[in-house]
Amino acid sequence: MNKEDILAKFSADPDKYYKVKLFEERGFQRKSCAKCGRFFWTIDSNRNNCPEDSDDTYSFIGNPPTKKRFDYSKSWKEVESFFKKNGHTSVNRYPVVCRWRDDLYFTIASVVDFQRVMGSKVVFEFPANPLVVPQMCLRFKDLENVGVTGRHFSSFCMIGQLSIPNSKGYWKDECIDLDFRLLTKQFGINTDEIVFVEDVWEGGGSFGSSLEYYVRGLELGNAVFTEFQGELGNHTTLDQKVIDMGAGLERFAWITMGTPTAYDCCFGPIIKNLIKKVGIEIDNDLLSKYFIEVAKNHEKFSSLLQVKEQAIKNVGLNSDQVTKIINPLEGIYLIADHLRTLIFAISDGALPSNVGGGYNLRIVLRRIIGTMQRLGLKLDLNEMIDWHIDYLKKTYPELKEKREDVKTIIEVEAKRYEESKIRMQKIADNLKSKGQTPDVDDLIRMYESDGITPDYLKELEVIPEIPSTFYSRLSDLHQSVTKKEKEKLPLENIPETDLLFYKDDPHQFDAKVLKAFDKFVVLDRTSFYARGGGQEPDHGKIAGFDVVDVEKHGNVVVHELKDGIPKEGETVSCVVDSQRREGITKNHTSTHILNSSSRNVLGSWVWQNSAFKEADHARLDITHHSALTEDQITEIEKLANAIVQKNYPIKIENFDRGTAEQKYGFRIYQGGVVPVKSVRIVSIKDFDVEACGGTHVKKTRDIDLIKITRTKRIQDGVVRIEFVSGKTAQDYVKEHANEQEKQKEEQAAKEEKDKLREQRKEQAREKIPVLLEQIMQSKMGESKIEEIKVHTAEAGRFCYTTSDQYEEYFHINFGEKLIKSDPKSSYCGIFEDGSTVRAIIYAGEQSKNKNAGAIAKEVSMILGGSGGGNERFAQGGGKDKSKKDEAVKKAKSMVLD
Repeated sequence: MNKEDILAKFSADPDKYYKVKLFEERGFQRKSCAKCGRFFWTIDSNRNNCPEDSDDTYSFIGNPPTKKRFDYSKSWKEVESFFKKNGHTSVNRYPVVCRWRDDLYFTIASVVDFQRVMGSKVVFEFPANPLVVPQMCLRFKDLENVGVTGRHFSSFCMIGQLSIPNSKGYWKDECIDLDFRLLTKQFGINTDEIVFVEDVWEGGGSFGSSLEYYVRGLELGNAVFTEFQGELGNHTTLDQKVIDMGAGLERFAWITMGTPTAYDCCFGPIIKNLIKKVGIEIDNDLLSKYFIEVAKNHEKFSSLLQVKEQAIKNVGLNSDQVTKIINPLEGIYLIADHLRTLIFAISDGALPSNVGGGYNLRIVLRRIIGTMQRLGLKLDLNEMIDWHIDYLKKTYPELKEKREDVKTIIEVEAKRYEESKIRMQKIADNLKSKGQTPDVDDLIRMYESDGITPDYLKELEVIPEIPSTFYSRLSDLHQSVTKKEKEKLPLENIPETDLLFYKDDPHQFDAKVLKAFDKFVVLDRTSFYARGGGQEPDHGKIAGFDVVDVEKHGNVVVHELKDGIPKEGETVSCVVDSQRREGITKNHTSTHILNSSSRNVLGSWVWQNSAFKEADHARLDITHHSALTEDQITEIEKLANAIVQKNYPIKIENFDRGTAEQKYGFRIYQGGVVPVKSVRIVSIKDFDVEACGGTHVKKTRDIDLIKITRTKRIQDGVVRIEFVSGKTAQDYVKEHANEQEKQKEEQAAKEEKDKLREQRKEQAREKIPVLLEQIMQSKMGESKIEEIKVHTAEAGRFCYTTSDQYEEYFHINFGEKLIKSDPKSSYCGIFEDGSTVRAIIYAGEQSKNKNAGAIAKEVSMILGGSGGGNERFAQGGGKDKSKKDEAVKKAKSMVLD
């Protein structure tokens, strides 16, 4: 749908869509902006332009319209107390990592907290009605603006005021009255300062009118009234209408403080501490003028650089003021914002990486480090983390628990960035040398493949400016998860399958065939577990045919059979392979135990990334920053088996989804989202609690044993743990013990052999000089000295042996010394070495046949192998041990004939 068309239709009938009691009671007039034509409501009869086109836009900077002053933390307390007094339940923030939606990585608005996707439909599930929530949200589309404009954030608190109009909730009249009183009574803003602007909202097939409320050009909130679905002109009214008022907490603080930027009042002491550390001389009057100009001109230019240049010109700043005040302040603001974003994201279980939403977290950390280095700021990240958490803990006390985890992850990631800079420098230098200026697509590819941020390339003057679309493009790429479409089967009008595996779970049962087609069968009831949550399906037999796969399509279970199928309407006998099911079941419960064990050993950032459970093996992929060490693996396995031995009962309960979330939190979504209203919670005491549809043992000791067989880092931020449990684990231990015993025996044998070899070496060292002396004294003709045969002639000596009492060390040393003592001599030693026969040949410089290599080649051929070397020394061999004498005879003939 086109928003402009909806707005045009609604604005044509303002009494129906926009007029509320407050406007009549307080005398608000409806006007059309003289510049842009937008419709707005105001008490000020002299106002002719909408808030964004008025002369007083951002005039609250340096001159706040309230007598009350509330910083960030105090502003929330004021908002919360107002709504609680007016019948609202205050709900704690939800995680910024959006675990309950499989189409989003991060929570981007407060209403997302209460949206659940069921099929293709988005439904609202409120824990209370009406409610108010201080929801931290993450958005990465405008990163280039953060720190520069004075009002853009990568993380911000969206106050959610939500209501369903029924006996407890309310609709438009009361909503606008409440928001008006919040501004006037609670925050002390004068009535004539408040302007309501007409707008519309649409998304997920629903739409409705909205009223944005402004004070001096600053939009503080937007009350959305979602009440229609379908296409405009052919739409219907929703059964469940919803008010979704989202207001910026940062802006509420800013409007009362009137500081030059929203950062100055929303980061509490952090900005003050940083300004003091960096040594910037602050001129609030100058900064107020500058940031008012930036705010007014932001939408008028396509380039942020042009916006800055215009503001500098209009305020009359000199280059020294820009260098010493504006630039370092922008850096400080960026660092404070980005670090807060990382604190919330890591505390809620996200990791910077090159996978999914981790891309955005990695880039904000690299922007922090890059900014510090570019401006020469000697800042301690750990100290700044403490500043943030100490300031925020009153509103978000849960951050205290994750303080050290945040520091650990940021330290690991910062170190990786430094290690990658050499590679990044080479790539940047290469681009500069070729005179290439990468476009947006090139920059995204370079960041995803090499982690090179455009900020870094700008610093090295590879690019003049960061393209305005870079961060929005990157955010769009990694904001949501791509879902795989399931094969569509002809299952129309088939009733949902009765799932026996969630009941008595008989492994032998009868069932009626509701549909049979191709190789598939649908039964009216089944105990065959369908593939899901990483658990592989049951096998067995239906009507005597082998069941090879089971899938769930919606609420219908489809069985895939081999070599035939029964007929529709038949009642068939079914048998589940119990042994296979037992193995899978033990591995599934073991997955839960290992997941929580890993989190306890490694850190709170550990989540299940994926899992696979077969009968005889399983794997668990967890989110972790580095490969596991041997000590960590041992600790995880030790803790897991301690839980097994404690024999905790496995408790399975069904809860309403909202109840489960409120009772156990969002760690229940380890295996992904639950697309149904009723949630099956599997708990192992308070050690592990997860939403899970799989099969599980009754008590942990039923598992018997868990053994980790292998771990590896399979991608950035994800580590795979491969394991076995139950009998497979016991068999693995026995096999491993046998293997270790075998290795131990082999090692002992090797050591004994090495010892014997050393003894023989020592004997050879003593024996060789004696043998040589005797050989040198040998007379003409044939003789034998120990096991060495000697042929002495006028032309020289030929010594040879086939005795296995001599080893390689002897042959090499004896041959070497022989030809050195008598250059006319030659030597051939043939000996067995394991399964082969080896030959070592030496030929003295004055021997009759000086080519040892040629002799080795011929000898080796006879032995069934190959050989070679140089004229002086050669070696070779083969596997035919029966040819040793023939080989020696050949060597002798080549030397003597």
